Amino acid sequence: MTRDELQRYIFDHYSTEPDYPWADAPNHAVFRHGGNRKWFALTMRIPYRTLGISKDGDVDILNIKCDPILIGSLRGRPGFLPAYHMNKDKWITILLDGSADSADII
Repeated sequence: MTRDELQRYIFDHYSTEPDYPWADAPNHAVFRHGGNRKWFALTMRIPYRTLGISKDGDVDILNIKCDPILIGSLRGRPGFLPAYHMNKDKWITILLDGSADSADII
């Protein structure tokens, strides 16, 4: 799943548009719950090496808030990592480079 496909999915299913709150990071998008405005997802483009992956270039990632009970089993799947730059007990990072199965993301 690509970042664009993910954004379309979120809009189609949750009627949520991305919010770009940081002027110095224009490719970092936040998705918020309509009622309470709390984040439920964040997309970013970061270097693979930032994630401890020895690969050149950048990757789009998705950080999603997740039930802590599910996080352990998800981390064992391809493309799923401990949360980057978020609480690792409540968030998980998913690579949007095709390594994670789209069915596992949605």
